[in-house]
Amino acid sequence: MGFGLDQVVIFVAAIHLICCPFTKVEESFNIQAMHDILYHKFNLTKYDHNDFPGVVPRTFIGPLIVSFLSSPIFILFEFSNVTKFTTQYLVRAVLGLSVIWSFRKFRLTLQHIFGTEMANWFVGISVSQYHFMFYLSRPLPNIMVLPLVLLSLHCWLRRQYTSFIWLSAAAIILFRSELAMFLGLILVFELFYMRIYPLRVIKSAIPAGILCLALTVAVDSLFWGRLLWPEGEVFWFNTFLNKSSEWGTSPLLWYFYSAIPRGLGLTVFLIPIGAYFDGRIRRLLFPPIAFVALFSLLPHKELRFIIYVFPLLNVAAAFACNYVWQRRQKAHIYTLLSIAVVGHIALNAIFSVFLLNIASVNYPGGNAIARLHQIESFNSPVHVHIDNLAAQTGVSRFTQIYSTWKYCKKENMKPDSEEILQYSHLLVEAKSKYSANLKPYIKAFTIVESVEGFSHISLNYNSFLPIKIKTKPQIFILKRINNYTEFNKDTFVDKNNNEEKDVDKELEEKEIHHNIYKMNSNEFNISDVLNSTNKDEITQTVTENKKVNEETSTYPSKIKENIKLMIKQYKEEIIQQDIFSDKLEEDNQVLSETKEDE
Repeated sequence: MGFGLDQVVIFVAAIHLICCPFTKVEESFNIQAMHDILYHKFNLTKYDHNDFPGVVPRTFIGPLIVSFLSSPIFILFEFSNVTKFTTQYLVRAVLGLSVIWSFRKFRLTLQHIFGTEMANWFVGISVSQYHFMFYLSRPLPNIMVLPLVLLSLHCWLRRQYTSFIWLSAAAIILFRSELAMFLGLILVFELFYMRIYPLRVIKSAIPAGILCLALTVAVDSLFWGRLLWPEGEVFWFNTFLNKSSEWGTSPLLWYFYSAIPRGLGLTVFLIPIGAYFDGRIRRLLFPPIAFVALFSLLPHKELRFIIYVFPLLNVAAAFACNYVWQRRQKAHIYTLLSIAVVGHIALNAIFSVFLLNIASVNYPGGNAIARLHQIESFNSPVHVHIDNLAAQTGVSRFTQIYSTWKYCKKENMKPDSEEILQYSHLLVEAKSKYSANLKPYIKAFTIVESVEGFSHISLNYNSFLPIKIKTKPQIFILKRINNYTEFNKDTFVDKNNNEEKDVDKELEEKEIHHNIYKMNSNEFNISDVLNSTNKDEITQTVTENKKVNEETSTYPSKIKENIKLMIKQYKEEIIQQDIFSDKLEEDNQVLSETKEDE
């Protein structure tokens, strides 16, 4: 039975990995480090962190371990001419299997203490929750340390305190300093109940701390080229300087009313029930809840920062499910409750599928570079510049699969500089092909294709599936015009205001007529028009339609009806999305004039 449970965990984790193979900026250091260790080995000058060190240094120990575990299969890949991107799947899969292995150890400990049925519920609950399974294979600092945390919890519940102290020291000193609150609270808890004595703690903690500190200083100083303790600098930056708040802040209780409910889904309602029926569960819940409360004092909050507590919270919920399930035939109330606890797992799973679908369209950078590889051949003289959004949403060194191409992530590149002409292709952030972001490139580059990313969720109660995931253009693939060697500076620099205005007017007119042509065709779709334009552009389109309506006496009746339909659809869409409300009065006037023309 245990082997079957492990297969379920691996299967669900694999689905998340396959659906979302790309990485984001938070994972950048670890994924680039694993690439460099595997491909550049001892040539440290070619490592990515030399050019893009990040805000604070990170440890190379995690990437070294994952790369070492991946190396046997990677050697086979090298002989098989497998692409780099396949290697990204490999290192993420190895990281995921490391977490799953430690998760299995923790589950077996629960099985030893609470029984097989309760452990089965624990696995069922865990795999139904989106965030734990989604993050499980992602090379985030919080996930690189997760195997050590799960092994620490395993040793704690087994009362193997020496191993617990050594694993905790490694987790805190090497990877995540905030774990001193979580794992330290567990140690204080055990000292309070006198299950471990201070002298034993000292005998284990001092050598563990010294050895782990020496290891990280030696290894990371070599890679970074200066004497440093990475996690010490991170701790100073986040805690004492409170610089992490520059990336956003959240209310004090955000973890409790937002992060934990989203992370656990409906399972969150079962935690108090489990705590009520068993004192062991109450004692087990104290450290994670206290940790979240203390960690809430830091203003910058993210769900992944507290992912370590999810397994312990799920233990309480699993106990409640097992308690109800074992009594399902004793009374009607337990029969109904047993249906509810099974149903909550099903609903969690449905919610996870929904979130996974959103996540799958949230990596436009990765999709853009993959699409470029499909458009251009291996032997093409491609020199592509990757802008900031593309680099943050999926582009990594693993995605740069053609050795004959040149890839550049140079920052602060000015679009009006001649330097841009050295690139044959650009990945540029823009909301539409008429966006101001693309205007500086229109003389030297042509638009090849746009790549869409997640925009919002819409509700349509008339549809069988009322919830729809909407996407919009986010990154455009541009290609330099053949034989274009110099800029027309007046197009790129605002030296001639009249010419700039002419260019803007020309672009706006193109979009207006483009939408009118779409309106007159059989394939007209109001959603496409709204998604490809901004609010000001919609105003201009409606105004243009008004002018067109004044001249429709020479138009075929079919076109006139299409104009009327378009205005109605504009109004309905604007009301539904609660945008552009100040233009509704003008829309009504245009609609009235259309009726008069009839």
